[in-house]
Amino acid sequence: MGVSDTRTEIRRFLDRHPLPTPCLVIDVDAVRQRFRELATAFGAAGGARVYFAVKACPEPAVLSALIAEGAHFDVASPGEIDLCLSRGAPATSLSYGNPIKKASAIARAHAAGVREFVCDAESDLDHIAQHAPGAEVSVRLLVDAPDSVTPFGSKFGCEPEVAARLLSKAGELGLDPAGLSFHVGSQQLDVKAWDLAIATAAKVAAAAGGTVRRLNLGGGYAIPYREPAPALTKYAEQAAVSLRSHFGDATPELLIEPGRAVVADAGLIRTEVVLVTRRRAADPRRWVYLDIGRYNGLAEAENEAIAYRVERAGGDRGEPEGPVVLAGPTCDGDDVLYQDTPYQLPLSLQPGDQLDIPGTGAYTASYSSVAFNGIEPLRTYCVSGGRLI
Repeated sequence: MGVSDTRTEIRRFLDRHPLPTPCLVIDVDAVRQRFRELATAFGAAGGARVYFAVKACPEPAVLSALIAEGAHFDVASPGEIDLCLSRGAPATSLSYGNPIKKASAIARAHAAGVREFVCDAESDLDHIAQHAPGAEVSVRLLVDAPDSVTPFGSKFGCEPEVAARLLSKAGELGLDPAGLSFHVGSQQLDVKAWDLAIATAAKVAAAAGGTVRRLNLGGGYAIPYREPAPALTKYAEQAAVSLRSHFGDATPELLIEPGRAVVADAGLIRTEVVLVTRRRAADPRRWVYLDIGRYNGLAEAENEAIAYRVERAGGDRGEPEGPVVLAGPTCDGDDVLYQDTPYQLPLSLQPGDQLDIPGTGAYTASYSSVAFNGIEPLRTYCVSGGRLI
């Protein structure tokens, strides 16, 4: 099933079962297929284990499907740990990948059976040693990489010299200094972005005296929104080339942590037009206000970083179109989705019409506010074989 087939299946479901908008529908069969494609691509390139980034789409049905596929999970909080365990994921399949965590969260994770942690600061390492004795630890590197669509900046990771020191200290504290990790930014369109990071990891591994046996390449594998993105096989092939170049025959065990690449194309949001109007006589653009905005599902439209496709529900009718500004429903001035990115929608568009936003299975419902302006979080429905599950 290709991306277009997935979108067709979701639209057929919505045609048969009209749902109140805004809503997100996720095709779980497409999630399974995408996971298999990732596992196959990176398995051929280096035998990498796939850890799904739960934060991208913590839907129980999605997690259950991935557990059945043998996935591992990158978790960022005790809440995500509890969710995965409640769906039947083995505790040994979880990696606490968030380096920003309370000592109490470490203790709770360890008590639940989690044995793999990521850190990038000495105080966090001390907390892991105290509250998760004997745990496996990977140190997250601060890496230089080409800017991704949504870069991390300097929030996470430590410099190579610090990483080597933390690995050494981990052993002294009775922990298992298993490896290194990094992330080159979300929606990373440059497949060579991983090369410099892998080179840095190889130098740290050598400085650590060969104790590093695991390398986490992180996520960032892009999907096509309005612009093309490299195929998954291109990322995997480039990773294999970089690993051979920088690690030679001593290539460590590989992990990857995709989120967007697994679930984004499996989801579609249906939204309703609330208002269509013009704001300035000299501006040819209409303002189109939707019942979904930055606070109830489209947070990644901030700074217009992720430019989603926006299509008329029911398909293209060949109508004349004109330029629009797209905005959300709240009374917040920042709730404007696209003012600089050019969008065209039918001139006949009016309140009550519905639009589809494909490619929205990742970082939409999980980013929704609880009740800003009294608007509920994005309702999410999972389907399999055209049926609600």
